[in-house]
Amino acid sequence: MKTGGASNITTIKLAVGSILVGFSVLGLKALAYWITGSVALLSDALESTVNVATAFAALIAIHIAAKPADANHPYGHHKAEFFSAVLEGVMIIVAALLIFREAYHGVMRPAVLDAPVEGLIVNMAATVINGLWAWVLITRGRAQNSPALVADGKHLITDVLTSVGVALGVFLAVVTGWSILDPALAALVAVNILWSGSKIVKESLSGLMDEAVSEPTLDAIRNVIASQLDGAMQAHDLRTRHAGAAIFIDFHLVVPGGTTVFQSHEICDQIESSLKNLLDGAKITIHVEPEHKLKHLGAIIPD
Repeated sequence: MKTGGASNITTIKLAVGSILVGFSVLGLKALAYWITGSVALLSDALESTVNVATAFAALIAIHIAAKPADANHPYGHHKAEFFSAVLEGVMIIVAALLIFREAYHGVMRPAVLDAPVEGLIVNMAATVINGLWAWVLITRGRAQNSPALVADGKHLITDVLTSVGVALGVFLAVVTGWSILDPALAALVAVNILWSGSKIVKESLSGLMDEAVSEPTLDAIRNVIASQLDGAMQAHDLRTRHAGAAIFIDFHLVVPGGTTVFQSHEICDQIESSLKNLLDGAKITIHVEPEHKLKHLGAIIPD
């Protein structure tokens, strides 16, 4: 159950790749709008400008998060990625508002589209590129425990949904002759974008608030500690939090009164080693206590 074990270099390369893909997709969507004059395709292109901006933000955040701990940041810079993810969520919401504005103008002034087939082909090519890259970012971001990459990938998923909805709107507008469908469906897709953006902001804020690890991960941590209490009597007051790719674990370890400092240290080393095998890069703090500190509540008892 390894998390966060991939190199920072790979993460940064993916972030750079997002910038290159973002520019490519933006160019294709701008071309699709230029060919057709579609308000919906213009809205889609506007949303892609956010992709480029947030890709730059993710790259900067990942670079900062990779810096080692220093005197001013003794616990590292891991939370920088959460700030990037929050920014992405906010930018998605801004993009949705821009789309609503363009949709409103399109409803007020419906227009016949030029060369819709050619425009749709170009737009869907951009959509396929976005979809493939979103899959890469989400899968690799989760493997590397990078909130910035995962948020970037989820952002691209909203872009894909936008593009599909926009393409459907343009197609229906052409087939039925109802030009108003072009901006109307773009507005409906913007609602979905707003929901997605708010969700990303919520998830990122939970990381900034030192949210505990997931329940399955917490159970795995408890099991590892319980299996490695050889020589100790009990572990209790287990606490966890995650900050970007880093997971922090701390708890109290109760040892018999006659246990030496050396023996206590050996037990702690054994537990730390096992936890780091479970969660690569975990930051672990163990407070050793004498046996009169035994607890009946919140204790991890060996099998």
